[in-house]
Amino acid sequence: MRITGNHVALALEGRLDVRTAADARARLHQAVDGGLGDLVLDLGRLEFWDATGLGVIMGTHRRAGRIGRRLVLRSVPAQLQRLLVATRLHRILAVEGVTVEPLGATLPAL
Repeated sequence: MRITGNHVALALEGRLDVRTAADARARLHQAVDGGLGDLVLDLGRLEFWDATGLGVIMGTHRRAGRIGRRLVLRSVPAQLQRLLVATRLHRILAVEGVTVEPLGATLPAL
């Protein structure tokens, strides 16, 4: 896992999983605590994540909210977008560019 950026914008690259969660959590919380306004988290180069990684993102979201900041996810990979929609987390998290199909989009017209 590689994290670059500062307290305004960060980019995650590689894997966000049980092995990298502690370091990622510490870096993300440090960024949240060190700034003001939105914290943009670019996930465009995120190759893999697991439930622990999603927990890190949710924990960062909660921490940001407690101090009046907002975590904004940018360049979210399609697979993670589908997971966020399926779990309805796209309604809680600020996610740029999530496209949600209407409920009846795949049903034939009557």
